[in-house]
Amino acid sequence: MKLRYNYRLYPDAAQRQLLAKTFGCTRVVWNDALAARKAARKAGLPYIGDAEIQRLVLTQAKKTPERAWLAEVSSVVLQQSVRDLNTAYQNFFDSLSGKRKGPRMGLPVFKSRHDQRHSARFNTNAFSLTSDGRLYLAKIGQIEVRWSRDLPAAPSSVTVIKDAAGRYHASFVIEVDNAGQVLPESDAETGIDLGLTHYAILSSGEKIANPKWLRRRERKLARLQRSLSRKQKGSNNRERARMNVARQHAKVADARRDFLHQTSTSIIRENQTVHVEDLGVQGLARGRLAKSVRDAGWGAFLTLLDGKAARYGRAVVRIDRWYPSSRLCPCCGWRNDNLALDVREWDCLSCGEHHDRDIAAAINILLEGQRIISTTVAAGLAGHGINDCGGQVRPGEATPTLAPPETSGAQAA
Repeated sequence: MKLRYNYRLYPDAAQRQLLAKTFGCTRVVWNDALAARKAARKAGLPYIGDAEIQRLVLTQAKKTPERAWLAEVSSVVLQQSVRDLNTAYQNFFDSLSGKRKGPRMGLPVFKSRHDQRHSARFNTNAFSLTSDGRLYLAKIGQIEVRWSRDLPAAPSSVTVIKDAAGRYHASFVIEVDNAGQVLPESDAETGIDLGLTHYAILSSGEKIANPKWLRRRERKLARLQRSLSRKQKGSNNRERARMNVARQHAKVADARRDFLHQTSTSIIRENQTVHVEDLGVQGLARGRLAKSVRDAGWGAFLTLLDGKAARYGRAVVRIDRWYPSSRLCPCCGWRNDNLALDVREWDCLSCGEHHDRDIAAAINILLEGQRIISTTVAAGLAGHGINDCGGQVRPGEATPTLAPPETSGAQAA
C-alpha cells in the first residue's frame, strides 16, 4: 500500500531561488522530451524509447550552450521528469487499449512557465532527513519542515510543490505492506445520501451540515477579484493582487479538505460497511447547480471513503446511480413517481408512513446495499458471481467493492 504524507516547507530566500531554478529545469526537460517525441511522430519515425530520450534531452543537451545550465540542478530531478513523462505516455496508451480503467486519459501536454503551480520529484538518491528534522535536497540544502505528524516508515520519494498561493509543501510517498491500522470488526453499517442542503444524511437519521466553503467567501473573493482586474498586467501590484486571490482560494480548499477527511474518517471508523450511491459528479457539475456541486466535493469524498476503507479494513458498497432511493418507501417498498424535487417530506399511500425524503433515501440505500451483498454472496457460492473481467453481471446491479490496495495522498492522509 502506498500512503502520501504532506508537510509544509519554509525555505529561506536563497533556497527559494534554487527551487525556482529546479522547477524551471524540470519543466524545460519535460517540454524538450515531449517536443522530441511529437517531432518523431510527425516525421513518421518510431517511438523514442526511455533511454534514448534521456540521452537526447539530458546528456547531449548539457553539452550545448543553450542547455548548459541544466547542470546547475540535480540530475536526479531531471531524470525523474523524463520518467514522469514516460508514465504519462504509458497511461495514455493503457487508456486507449482499455488496460487502464476509469476516465479516458489524454496525451501529455507542454508545461507553461506561467503556471502558478510548480513541482519537482526527488527519489532516495537526492534527498534525506537530517537528525534535527530538516529535509536535505540535493544542490538545494537543508529546508525547515513543519512536522505535523510522524512518518510511519522511510519515504521512497518526495515531491516538492509550490502552489498558486506561494506556499511550499513536501509530499512524501510511503510504501508499506500493511498500513497497520486495521480496525476491529464492527456490526454497524450505514447508508449515505449526499445532498446540498445537508452534506450527508445517514440511515441512522443523522444529518451532517453542508459548510459551503466557497459560498462563505464569495463576497471577499469578488472584492479581491475586482481589485485584480484593475491592476496593470505585468506590474508588481497585479502580482500582489493575484496572490491575495490565490490565498483565499487556498483557504477554501484547505477547509474543504479538512472537513472531508474528518467526515470520511469518522464514518469509516464507526461502520464496518458503508453504502453510497455511485454518483455521476461530472455530469451533475455541468448543470445549473454546478458551483454548489463543485463546492461540495462529492467525488473527493467518495474517493476518500474508498481509500480509508482499504486502509482500515472496511468495505464500501456502491449503489447504482439510477436506483430511485428518494422515491421508495423504506417500509413497504411503494414507489412515489409524483415526488417533486422541492418536496422534502411525503406520506406513503400504501402503508401511510410519513417520511423525511433524505432519511428515507439513506435507508433505501442501506437496504439496497444489503440486498446486493446477500445476492452477490449467494451467486458466488453458486458459481455465478461477477464475470471474468470483474464487471457487473446484470445492468443496474452493483457489487460490493473494497478500495484499491494503493491509495493516493489525498485518500490516505
